[in-house]
Amino acid sequence: MKVVLLSDTHAWCDKKIEKYLTNCDEIWHAGDIGSLDVINRLRTYAPLRAVHGNIDGQDIRYDFPEFLEFDIDGIKVLMTHIGGFPGKYDTRALKKIFEIKPKLFICGHSHILRVMYDQHHNMLVMNPGAAGLQGFHQVRTLLRFDIESGEIKNLEVIEIPR
Repeated sequence: MKVVLLSDTHAWCDKKIEKYLTNCDEIWHAGDIGSLDVINRLRTYAPLRAVHGNIDGQDIRYDFPEFLEFDIDGIKVLMTHIGGFPGKYDTRALKKIFEIKPKLFICGHSHILRVMYDQHHNMLVMNPGAAGLQGFHQVRTLLRFDIESGEIKNLEVIEIPR
């Protein structure tokens, strides 16, 4: 399965991002979507799994939860918007990590791209950075990877100049 992971679009999804969405099996969005238009555009490329972020209104919160947990080909995934990173997890996210014990933990919010392995919780932590224009980041980022036979493979960082 080919996955594109993005976050923090803040209602902005342009051709520079969309060209990376072709030929993927699913798109995952880690919150701060910003508008239903972004959701509709993403869904034209592949099925969408997403969580709401702190800037998302009720229209988005109605369809997308704060935490999303699912299994893909032997990998238990936990996704939320405000999650943190190893050693500095948000308290609500940490509670879910202890409860769910994911192999892959995904969050957004910081606009900082991070891919780290948390040895204490035995999980990979991914934050795709920010794909939108709002915020301090100088480069927009997203991640692309494959999930195959219970493993995450071919991880690719995509950088798009602002």
